[in-house]
Amino acid sequence: MPQDRTAFRRHAVVAIACILACSFALAACAPEPDEDSGAGIEATPAYHRDAAAEPQQGERGAFVVRTLVDGLVHPWSLAFLPDGSMLVTERPGRLRRIGTDGTISAPLAGVPTVFARGQSGLLDVALSPGFADDHLVYLSYGEPNWRGNKGGTAVARGRLGDTGLEDVEVVFRQEPKLSHGTHIGSRIVFGDDGKLYVSAGDNRDSGKAQLLDHLQGKIVRLEPDGSIPADNPFVGRDGARAEIWSYGHRNIQGMALHPRTRVLWSHEHGPMGGDEINLPQPGRNYGWPLATFGREYSGGPVPEAIGTAAPGTEPPHHYWAVSPAISGMAFYDGDAFPQWRGNLLVGALKDQALIRLELDGDRIVHEERLLPGRERIRDVRVGPDGFVYLLADGVDGKVLRLEPVTAPADGVAD
Repeated sequence: MPQDRTAFRRHAVVAIACILACSFALAACAPEPDEDSGAGIEATPAYHRDAAAEPQQGERGAFVVRTLVDGLVHPWSLAFLPDGSMLVTERPGRLRRIGTDGTISAPLAGVPTVFARGQSGLLDVALSPGFADDHLVYLSYGEPNWRGNKGGTAVARGRLGDTGLEDVEVVFRQEPKLSHGTHIGSRIVFGDDGKLYVSAGDNRDSGKAQLLDHLQGKIVRLEPDGSIPADNPFVGRDGARAEIWSYGHRNIQGMALHPRTRVLWSHEHGPMGGDEINLPQPGRNYGWPLATFGREYSGGPVPEAIGTAAPGTEPPHHYWAVSPAISGMAFYDGDAFPQWRGNLLVGALKDQALIRLELDGDRIVHEERLLPGRERIRDVRVGPDGFVYLLADGVDGKVLRLEPVTAPADGVAD
């Protein structure tokens, strides 16, 4: 009997040691909470049906802002579904559906594995132009390499079902993958030609933006299934990737079609200064890093830069000498704010504002900063109701809605 008890104690000690070892191993494998990327941070999104209408005053009149949703972790992009509900991406790799009744789904299934580091993760979301029939949703994201230590821009599509995306396939991959978590981009726009336009960042390897055999610092143009259109500008050119539409870009985080001219507009981050807006044309070189109005973060010149202009490159359509850190863009063409119709709305991260730009044709003639100092604005969308929807970046990210001031029957404005 004493021997049995001794053996039992020995086995018990071994079992406890194994349990503790497994527990420590699991703890070591669990991601450390990282506010920069959002990895390891639990989202607790909540919808506020009776959100307060906070009065704001702009140059073109008063409006109100409401916080519809908070508790998201680094929300990055928003797309409206035909029924008025929203798809919202969170950079750590979650896609949620927010219903018109205020319900917020659990993370939808089918989202590809993302390279969640720094600025990389799940990024843009866009609906197929034929969504009513094909139910296809497109996602851009940072895709990890096989080692998991670098990433590059990728686009996947899948059919939206009740619980997530089905039949998911990757239609674009940026190769080689050079990003350690910065300068992934990325925005998705469908042109009136039915083609898919995708921005891919320079992966913080600026010289690659000038190389036509790399996909860093480019806008690519694809068929919706990822195949290459026969009329792309570099089709058949030796040493050039046929996907490329335009090149010499740094890190594009805003693209939109002008509602009247239907021309593609884009904006990109400069380094320290030199954020710019462009109207990307096929085969054109937009200068980075040879031409820039910015400087390195150290304060010194960009090493490769010749100056603010370089032979064979296009000047920016518009630039900021001091970077607001722009992200998200939408032309306002709704009815709720007639005084903003035709304006270009751009989010600002560092400057924490919504930038309203007035146009004369394609020329930008005036700028106003709305909601100054309130939030880091990551995305800007115009809803089917004509209201303006913003995504506020952060580990307590938000969906904000801008509404006009209304005058009810008692004559007292909201």
